[in-house]
Amino acid sequence: MKKLFPSAEEALKGVVRDGQLLAVGGFGLCGIPEALIDALRDSGVKDLTVISNNAGVDGFGLGKLLETRQIKKMISSYVGENKEFERQFLAGELELEFTPQGTLAEKLRAGGAGIPAFFTKTGVGTLVAEGKELREFDGETYVMEHALTPEVSLVKAHRADMSGNLQFRLTARNFNPAVAMAGKICIVEVEEIVETGTMVPDEVHLPGIYVHRIVHNPHPEKRIEKRTLTEKAGA
Repeated sequence: MKKLFPSAEEALKGVVRDGQLLAVGGFGLCGIPEALIDALRDSGVKDLTVISNNAGVDGFGLGKLLETRQIKKMISSYVGENKEFERQFLAGELELEFTPQGTLAEKLRAGGAGIPAFFTKTGVGTLVAEGKELREFDGETYVMEHALTPEVSLVKAHRADMSGNLQFRLTARNFNPAVAMAGKICIVEVEEIVETGTMVPDEVHLPGIYVHRIVHNPHPEKRIEKRTLTEKAGA
């Protein structure tokens, strides 16, 4: 099956639609599929529920889709760096399902592994556990969390071969493997593409069986989320 598509727009064609549940990889702005997010914005689809650790920043990453009001609901663990995200939520314009970061990662991993639900102590006794099943194990209370299985996953990797085997780069791996595994259809944006068999087995971080479509974006912007400089005397 041919997995390489000529552009992000072509890769999304016939896959994305209004009202979908999507998952997007990345942590802050590290390891986000920039070209795929732009193509999703340009597609005009709306009423989306998006699973992502956060929603980028104002004017970049998923923040672009918040500005165009294409996102109806976020399933996230962090809001802090995006003023528009915060404003829409506090104004009642955006639904938000707050999820502890480790729980969010496990909900995606479980979805990819075919595990429908699991129990965790995280969130017990807080708003996170409201309306969810509680159960005791060895005298401790746990809350049941359902797995996440998005219809489409948008992922960023460093390198892919023509079969879709992926290699991630350092911390840009973050949520991306779990997002890729959880999605019913997985579209991956990569900086390098090599022939199948070029990567040795130890270089493959995620096998191509999880990947349906690949987009080549050799020069992503990789914007820095927050730059802090220390002034030095005499500098």
